[in-house]
Amino acid sequence: MLKKIPTQFVQLGMYLQSMEGSWLSHPFWKTKFVLTEQADLEALLTSGVQFVWIDISRGSDVPALKDPQRALDEAEVVAALVMPVLAAQEPELPVAHFPQQSAAQVSLGAEVLQAGKVINRSKQAVMNLFGEARMGKAVDNAQCISIVEDVANSVSRNPSALISLARLKTKDDYTYMHSVAVCALMVSLAKQLGMDEAQTRDAGLAGLLHDVGKMMMPLDVLNKPGQLTEAEFNVIRSHPVRGYQMLLVGGAVPASALDVCLHHHEKMDGTGYPQKLKGEQISVLARMGAICDVYDAITSTRPYKSAWDPAGSIQRMAQWTGQFDPAIFKAFVKCVGIYPVGSLVRLESGRLAVVVDLNPQSLAAPIVKVFYSTRSKLPLPVHVLDLSSPAAQDRVVGRESPQEWGFTHLDDIWRAA
Repeated sequence: MLKKIPTQFVQLGMYLQSMEGSWLSHPFWKTKFVLTEQADLEALLTSGVQFVWIDISRGSDVPALKDPQRALDEAEVVAALVMPVLAAQEPELPVAHFPQQSAAQVSLGAEVLQAGKVINRSKQAVMNLFGEARMGKAVDNAQCISIVEDVANSVSRNPSALISLARLKTKDDYTYMHSVAVCALMVSLAKQLGMDEAQTRDAGLAGLLHDVGKMMMPLDVLNKPGQLTEAEFNVIRSHPVRGYQMLLVGGAVPASALDVCLHHHEKMDGTGYPQKLKGEQISVLARMGAICDVYDAITSTRPYKSAWDPAGSIQRMAQWTGQFDPAIFKAFVKCVGIYPVGSLVRLESGRLAVVVDLNPQSLAAPIVKVFYSTRSKLPLPVHVLDLSSPAAQDRVVGRESPQEWGFTHLDDIWRAA
């Protein structure tokens, strides 16, 4: 009997029938064999393969399944990966907690147009700022604060609108739009953590400037479409220090922005760079920056890689033990959702839908637009469904790959009012 299970549930003694995903990520030249070597198990767990099929008639089963006759659906995978993070006791963070004075909340559809205008203005401003930085001029702190305020106001009205739009960057404008996106993510995360207005502004400014050192990188290396050589990678790894030095000489930005610029590639287990800081040695803002930077990077199309889907990115990040602060990652998931806006999801009814907004009180039950039937293989009239409502009578059972379905218009669906 075949059973589909998440890769992290694989154990020695299981019979591997097949592995899902691109063959480039498969660690073995063969499939259909009993997994007996610890080295092979470790290679599979670190390969990036998310799901495997096992034959329980020829090898071990998964003892943790409540019902051994049924494979896990992907909603259970979310529970296995993300829910433990959300349920974990949250250690106290060294930040002040003050009630937020928020703007009136609006729907994503109502904020998309305004957020688009903010993005266009911010992108042009960042291009000018970074262009001047490349020529050796000091960063204009007043202009940066103006950008942060525009971004923060949009995030206050609807956290998902600007964050989701900023993800739709092109390869050519990645560096600039990445800075705007991380600014928005930092603002949203700061609000989620209960930071006051000044702390939230500092977080947004740090996000906006975290990658300014990229302006000192050779363009042929920064925009290289293929894999970097070791020498080229070492050059790129120098951007936190180069950015820190640039901001320090300018003398106009706060210490918090300097800190995030220098330390946003540090990891909780001490394997990051440039100083291999560990745990509490890394500031709260730098730990926030690490999460926001990685999320936007992996969900964006870049010169050398295609974007990962938002929901899959959250699930993968939840598996990277030792990289992120668990408490801050928990808050981050509450910001963007288990199924972030733009995610393609399969419903229990067999319909496909795209996530168009979040339900903060029920992260596993977002607001979606249903548009396709997997049973008839035909489009459906697009309609909105709030899965947190008892009247919906449906639920998410997993995420789907837009590429595998050939859907190229999902962004048009969720952006439409």
